[in-house]
Amino acid sequence: MKNLLFSILLVCTLGSVAQNSKKPNVIIIFNDDLGYQDLGCYGSPNIKTPRVDQLAKEGMRFTDFYAASPVCSASRAALLTGCYPQRVGVPGVISAGANQGLSSKHTTLAELMKSVGYATAAVGKWHLGDQPQHLPTNQGFDSFFGIPYSNDMYPSKNIPYASNCIFNEGFDLNKINEAFANMKPGDKQPESAKHKVPLMRNLETIEFPVDQTTITKRYADEGISFIKQSVKDKKPFFLYLANSMPHIPLYVSPEFKGKSKRGLYGDVVEEIDYNTGRILDLLKELKVDKNTIVIFSSDNGPWLTKGADGGAALPLFEGKFTSFEGGLRVPFIIKWPNEIKAGTVSKDLAATIDVLPTLAGITGAKLPEMNLDGRSILDLWKGTSNATTPHEYYFMIYNGQAVRSGDWKYHKKQTFTVNKNTQADASPALYNLKYDIGETKNLLQQYPEIAQKLAKVLEEHLIRINSKK
Repeated sequence: MKNLLFSILLVCTLGSVAQNSKKPNVIIIFNDDLGYQDLGCYGSPNIKTPRVDQLAKEGMRFTDFYAASPVCSASRAALLTGCYPQRVGVPGVISAGANQGLSSKHTTLAELMKSVGYATAAVGKWHLGDQPQHLPTNQGFDSFFGIPYSNDMYPSKNIPYASNCIFNEGFDLNKINEAFANMKPGDKQPESAKHKVPLMRNLETIEFPVDQTTITKRYADEGISFIKQSVKDKKPFFLYLANSMPHIPLYVSPEFKGKSKRGLYGDVVEEIDYNTGRILDLLKELKVDKNTIVIFSSDNGPWLTKGADGGAALPLFEGKFTSFEGGLRVPFIIKWPNEIKAGTVSKDLAATIDVLPTLAGITGAKLPEMNLDGRSILDLWKGTSNATTPHEYYFMIYNGQAVRSGDWKYHKKQTFTVNKNTQADASPALYNLKYDIGETKNLLQQYPEIAQKLAKVLEEHLIRINSKK
C-alpha cells in the first residue's frame, strides 16, 4: 500500500514538474477603452466582473500601470514592440484603408515568441494597418481572426473578400463599391457603411458587415480552438486576444442584454468577463493552467465624451485622448501560478512596454537589436524583495505631453475632453500623485525646481524620440 501511494505521489509530482518546467503559455486579453474603474476589483460600483476579480485574487493586480498612449493604434504598437509608439512610427490612430501601419522592420512580441517555438495567434481587434504587409500574419502571428481596426469604422476600399464571404444587411460587393462611389468631397467614410466593419481570417474578409452582437463570444471561441489545438500539438502558445469593446458602438449578445446595473456599457463588460472565464476554465480542463501566464488589461482609458456609453476612470482625472491619469493608467492583472503569489497588489509604476522584455526573459527569446523603452518587470511580478519600478521617468505623449517620476507628474501641455472647466490652472502643471491622484492641485509654483528638472527631461525625450535614436 505504501509503495502504491508513493507511486501515485511520484506520478503527480512529475506531472506538476513537467507542467512547470516547460516554457509557459501566454495569453494577453487586451480590451478597448476599458476604464480604470470598470472592474469590480478596481472599485466599480455597478459592473459585476466575478471572473476577472477571481483572476486578481489568484494573481497580482497593479494600481499604477500605464498604457503607452491614450489612443488605440499607438497603444497596441507599444505593447507589441516594447517601445514608445513614436519610436516605431505609430504615434496616433490608423484609419481604415490608410497606407500606413506597423512596419515589419520592428520586431513584435509574436515574432519573439515564435522564435522560441511558440504557436501564435491574433484574435480580435488589430488596428496596426489593414494592408497585407501590416496584418498579423506578416507580423509574427500564425493566424488572425478579427476586425482589422476599430469597430466604429467602415470597410477598407481595397480589402480582399473571400470567395465564400458571408454578406449581411443586404450588402454585396456592388453595394460596397457604390457606397464609396457616392462619397461627397470631404467625407471621411461612406455614410451608408458607417460602423460596418469586416471580419477577417488571415488576409481575407470572411463576413461583412460582421454581426457585432456575437463578436465577443466568437473571439473567445476562436481563442479556445487555438488553445486546444496548441495543447494537442504539444506546443507552447501565445494568444493575443484583443476584444473590440467596450469601444463604441456597443453591442452585446441577447444573453447579456439588460443584465447589468450599468446599462449597455455594463452589459458589454460583463460579457467580456464571462468569456474570459470560459478561457480560464479551459486552461484548467486541459491541465495547463499552472503553466500559463494570463494577462488582462486595457489599451487606454475610457471614452468619457460618450457619456453612458463610455466607461469610468475614477478616482483618476479625465480619460481617453489625454495625458492625464485617466487617459493612460489602466487595469492590469496577471496570473502565473507558482510564480506570482496569489492576492498580491503592486503599487509600483509599470507599463505595457515592459511586457515584451519581461516575456523575452521568461521564455529565453533574444531581444530585438533596436533600443527598447520597456524594461523587464519580472521582479515586480514575482514580488522579489526590494523590487521596484525600472522607470526613473515614464513619458506620456499624445496631444498632451507629460512625464512621471516617482510621485511627481509634470505636464508641459494639458489637453482636456470633458473636464475643460474644472481646472483653474493652465499648462504647464505639476502634480503629486501620492496625495493628489485626481490631478487637481497644480504645485508648479511651490516646487519650481522639480518642475524645471522634469521639463528638461521631457524636452530631451521629445528630441530623442522624434529622431528615433
